[in-house]
Amino acid sequence: MSRVAIYYAPLPDDPLATLASAWLGDDPATQPAVEGIAAFTAEPRLYGFHATLKPPMHLNGRDGFVAAVGALANTIAPFELPRLDVHDLRGFLALRETAPCPALHALADACVGHLDSFRTPPSADELARRRRANLSAEQDAMLMRWGYPYVFGTWFFHMTLTRRLSDAEKAVVLPAAKAWFAPALALPRLVEDICLFIQATPGAAFVLSERIKLRG
Repeated sequence: MSRVAIYYAPLPDDPLATLASAWLGDDPATQPAVEGIAAFTAEPRLYGFHATLKPPMHLNGRDGFVAAVGALANTIAPFELPRLDVHDLRGFLALRETAPCPALHALADACVGHLDSFRTPPSADELARRRRANLSAEQDAMLMRWGYPYVFGTWFFHMTLTRRLSDAEKAVVLPAAKAWFAPALALPRLVEDICLFIQATPGAAFVLSERIKLRG
């Protein structure tokens, strides 16, 4: 059964998209010469280079979903994304914003809240799998209400670059990632659209289906 998600992803002509594609190994010939990088990036390569706005979900019916995404996008204006940097996120490397961005958080909140009527509730197996992450009481409440533990007050912007790394791996990969992404991270960028991604079957990669412009 397919799943859909709403993500932020850089525009195709953004140098960040090119560098991230090479980093994740979408074309192994262009991947940086960092020992072990193919294994470090295998997991984020499956999900694609993005920041989650509406987490992956099974639809309770496709009718009206794309139209609802478009209607939501029509109410939200484009905005400037703060400069990003490579961060250690509990052992994973990820790009995160370097300054608070209320508009970014509001966009994620809107995607979760306004599109939730299309979501099929998670199965018992999925709930059990999520709870293996030792969720806080707030995260568990979010999981039960919204089907995902990291939304609204527990949401945080991140664009994942690696699996969880050991301290020894991080000592090598973190400076390499900072150097690799530095040229793109120095550039200003706008959030001008949101992206509909589809995972056709369990274990398959999430694929960009449509970009929906923000027109508010």
